[in-house]
Amino acid sequence: MFINILIIISVLYIILIISLIIGFDKIPYFSATETATKLKFTIIIPFRNEAENISALANSLKQLNYPKNSFEIIFVNDGSTDNSVPLLTEFIINNFNWKVIDNIRKSNSPKKDAITIAIQQAKYTWIITTDADCIVPNEWLNSFSSFINKNDKIKMIAAPVSYKANNTFLDQFQLMDFISLIGTTIGSFGLNKPFMCNGANLCYSKQAFLNVNGFQGNDNISSGDDVFLLEKISTKYPNQVKYIKTTNALVITKPESNFKGLINQRIRWASKTSKTKSLLSKFVGVLVLLMNITIFWSLLFGLWFIHSKFLISIILILKLIFDYVLINKTYQFVHQKLNILNYFKSSLVYPFFIVFIVVKSTFTKVSWKG
Repeated sequence: MFINILIIISVLYIILIISLIIGFDKIPYFSATETATKLKFTIIIPFRNEAENISALANSLKQLNYPKNSFEIIFVNDGSTDNSVPLLTEFIINNFNWKVIDNIRKSNSPKKDAITIAIQQAKYTWIITTDADCIVPNEWLNSFSSFINKNDKIKMIAAPVSYKANNTFLDQFQLMDFISLIGTTIGSFGLNKPFMCNGANLCYSKQAFLNVNGFQGNDNISSGDDVFLLEKISTKYPNQVKYIKTTNALVITKPESNFKGLINQRIRWASKTSKTKSLLSKFVGVLVLLMNITIFWSLLFGLWFIHSKFLISIILILKLIFDYVLINKTYQFVHQKLNILNYFKSSLVYPFFIVFIVVKSTFTKVSWKG
């Protein structure tokens, strides 16, 4: 019975990964071109106790290759108790349209409240969100402007995010896990079935946000400012949500510095899947979980049974091969090199990790920076 279940789950999983690989290749690489029309953007950055990171973000924003009168930056302070605000005000100079406002919490999701308040004050048509622990590329706004000009009916653009990782196992494990999510995201967009995106690099029409009533209906959920909005906008505006596949729009962030932080982060991410209305998102989440549970079970117990060793070994090898194709494509896209040894080590650890996350999330309350 176990073997039959393993075969069914494995076949479905491999079909899923092959589909995502096809979807990944369907999205062409985008090259921005100079246009006379420079669109205007409001960049929104919620933050709480980001003194360690916010100077690096501010420096990258100062280096943006874009007319300074064509964008504004709204930082939303969510009750920081460190010196984030004093550090930030050092960068707010006369020739930049920057400001810091205070968040007003109205829901169970401070980040969604922060974005909503900033949008109410936004002067421009297009909204871009990122996080305070990120670094943005020089051609960030140029890329979005060119992409929107070439896709005149577009309402939302998902864009890539990657880690700047050290050569430690913890960092490399997080990088591979994160890269797999990027590959899945791009693949789903290529299949015209988007169900994932990252709020650290997300652009959308202010009017589209208002037309779907923003985060209304999911503001009781602490996380998900990105995927729930994607769900609402893609439902109201089919085929008007796209992915910009270019490293000129690639935002860089940092992995968690310790295992505890990683666990808390992944629990927050996992909490979104069960709340989404997307059947595809739930199917993918459940299938990936079941695949990893069966691998977890097989590694612990399955290989003890002589009659199943060969089949389980074949399934493990096939999973490693197809996962590698999608992950390696994504590594190449973000200009990073996949270390084979790290890949195998991380692949063996991941089933145990995801089972631990599922078990712990059952008994843990989701929180964000306290």
